[in-house]
Amino acid sequence: MSEVIIKAENISKVFRLGTIGSGALRQDLRLWWDRYVLKKKNTFFQMYNEESITDTHLWALKNVSFEINEGEVYGFIGRNGAGKSTLLKILSRIIKPTKGTIHGRGKISSLLEVGTGFHLDLSGRENIYISGYMLGMKKQEINSKLDEIIEFSGIEKFIETPVKRYSSGMYVRLAFAVAAHLEPDILIVDEVLAVGDIEFQKKCLGKMKDVSREKGRTIIFVSHNMQAISSLCQKSIWLQKGSVIANGDTQTVVNSYLSAYQHKVLKQEWEIGNAPGNENIKVLSVKLIPEFEDASDVIDIRTPLTVSFRFQNSSDLKMVVSIQLFSVSEECIFDIATKPSSFETGIIEGELMIPGNFLNDGAYYLSIDFMNESYESLFYFSECLHFEVEDYRENTKYFGKWMGSVRPHFPLTLKQCGKEFLKV
Repeated sequence: MSEVIIKAENISKVFRLGTIGSGALRQDLRLWWDRYVLKKKNTFFQMYNEESITDTHLWALKNVSFEINEGEVYGFIGRNGAGKSTLLKILSRIIKPTKGTIHGRGKISSLLEVGTGFHLDLSGRENIYISGYMLGMKKQEINSKLDEIIEFSGIEKFIETPVKRYSSGMYVRLAFAVAAHLEPDILIVDEVLAVGDIEFQKKCLGKMKDVSREKGRTIIFVSHNMQAISSLCQKSIWLQKGSVIANGDTQTVVNSYLSAYQHKVLKQEWEIGNAPGNENIKVLSVKLIPEFEDASDVIDIRTPLTVSFRFQNSSDLKMVVSIQLFSVSEECIFDIATKPSSFETGIIEGELMIPGNFLNDGAYYLSIDFMNESYESLFYFSECLHFEVEDYRENTKYFGKWMGSVRPHFPLTLKQCGKEFLKV
């Protein structure tokens, strides 16, 4: 069993809002004298009980506790202002907690600001050494990994060029390439995958997986990309307003987090005067119609769904209508379009059937794109319907999360061929 490498107990952090100081020169001089000459504690920063907290203070973290085992990849999720970056700075020993303790062992490296310290007038090769030194690597270690770092960055042709001539993507590629080849016991990564192209993001995810799986490093990963969190992390913590809302299996935590900020919209209708659209298209209604056998049923993976919509067409162009289904983590499940067709001006109705035993359980939303025959958008109706699909299991003892975006019920059979065993 893996040993605990980080243990946080009741971590709290309070920040004082507004300016620091009394606003009076005499009082500020007295505070300076007490703190630096008489070595007294500064009352502006010593707030250890809730009674002393007023409206001029903010709890960035409040009684956060967790344990991370050696070799685990742990995710931290939450909306902006939830306290994620504050917690990472405490773990990185950049700031101190107001209350609570953290016990840990091993070397910690933090990727909180990728590319910090790069000198714009120096070449990419020279900045590899500068960045490596700042991140705690020795010259011999950088020399041994230099070719690997350059290859990983994918900018071999420009490695002797000053970084001030790099694009933002090239800059980040080089910065992450250096950081990715650190060998700490604990690596703290904050939202670095929000930049760079898709190919590079996949490479970064793969590198972090390899570091954790093959070398047994512990990784703490913060991101707003739920797909990255789900792919990389075994366990996760959901923070909200400085407090822990959920802690445990990543898929369970992510689903709870996403569901909390979703709303169900199965039907919308408008009068022509306030209908969404423009001079070409006016959407009059859009509905999701489940085919229930019983009125008390809920939408589950077996439920056939019909998407029905009506709109007023004021264009004489050939038209294409595309219906796009997305998971709540913004992964496109399908994009189904009609053939270019000519319509007279007036009311047009559309319908799409989604069979049962197609979608996996989870939260989804629909968007409709009205286009001309060149597939140029006339009107894009984003997130017009929101719905959730519940799970259903039959004749199985497995109740974990079923993998995949879809859950088709294709025939799969097994056949006994004989009772004999083949010997090697």
